[in-house]
Amino acid sequence: MMYINRHQILSAIVATAFLLTSTSAFGFRCGQKIVKKNMHEVQVLKACGAPTTVRDIGVTTRSTYIPVRRSISPGISVERFPGYGEFIEQVVLTEYIYNFGPRKLMRRLMFEGGILVKIETIGYGYSESNSK
Repeated sequence: MMYINRHQILSAIVATAFLLTSTSAFGFRCGQKIVKKNMHEVQVLKACGAPTTVRDIGVTTRSTYIPVRRSISPGISVERFPGYGEFIEQVVLTEYIYNFGPRKLMRRLMFEGGILVKIETIGYGYSESNSK
């Protein structure tokens, strides 16, 4: 007769919860490669191939601060002066949709300036013969 203790049940529940959340929290798998946030478009294309659809959504502005240290007297320095080290740039927003077929989940990837910033699951895919 098999006996299962509480520790084994708790371990199984924690492992199942981790497996269910790990895909959306960290990325998704394309073949043998893992796609995750902060990857460049070129890396995603290399891992997954061409997406089913690509859409340029537009542009957005992003403020970037690069700290500038300036000495105002011997031994005294100031980290930031107004206007120093602050840059505003426009970045292109691009959307990729990957359809992996009717038995797998489709993925929507959002890129800002070529960097993957968001991964969404948008339901099960479809077969190419049904889409015509």
